[in-house]
Order: sequence, then structure tokens, then C-alpha cells
Amino acid sequence: MRAPITLTDQAINRVRVLMQERGKPSLGIRIGINTKGCSGLSYTFEFADTLNAFDESVTVDGVTVFIDPKAIMYILGTEIDYVDEKMHSGFTFNNPNEKGKCGCGKSFNV
Repeated sequence: MRAPITLTDQAINRVRVLMQERGKPSLGIRIGINTKGCSGLSYTFEFADTLNAFDESVTVDGVTVFIDPKAIMYILGTEIDYVDEKMHSGFTFNNPNEKGKCGCGKSFNV
């Protein structure tokens, strides 16, 4: 069975660092979708301290990502990466469901 999302090695390593720096235990991270931004939807990314009912989960190399059930249909097949470049650092989402993004790249539509 294919995982609903994938993570690159860079994303896995960055999540590990963030979880270690947090200073308190977490089950993993949770990804969701909010309605906001120029294009209508934006990703949410937070520490997961509890397991919510109906969460999907993916565990890769000891890192667990929980997916909000309301977000699954929007992010199915997404690859999460982490880039650390001179002018930009952060998580990126390569989402095959996206039909467009706003100019600043903070929101998308499907």
C-alpha cells in the first residue's frame, strides 16, 4: 500500500531537529489545511502531542507525520521537502493536486 504522503531525507532530518529542540516529547508532527490566503488554502504544520480521531499517519525512519482527516483529499500524493538556501529556508510541498499558487507561494488551490 502506498503512503498518502512522502518525506525527503532533508525533511525527515529537519523534523528530527525541530522535535529535539522543542524541549518536550511529541508523537510527531501534524499536517493540515486551512482556508486562507490569496488562492484559498494553506498548509498547517505543527507538533502533534495527541492522536486525533481519524488521523492518517505515516512513519518514515522514526519520524511520524499525522494527517488531519479534513486535509487528506487535498494532499494525497504530496512530497514534503526541506530546503535551506541562501535566501529561503523552509518546508516545501510538492503537491500533484495543486492547480495553482498565489504569487507569494503561501497558499494554493485544487
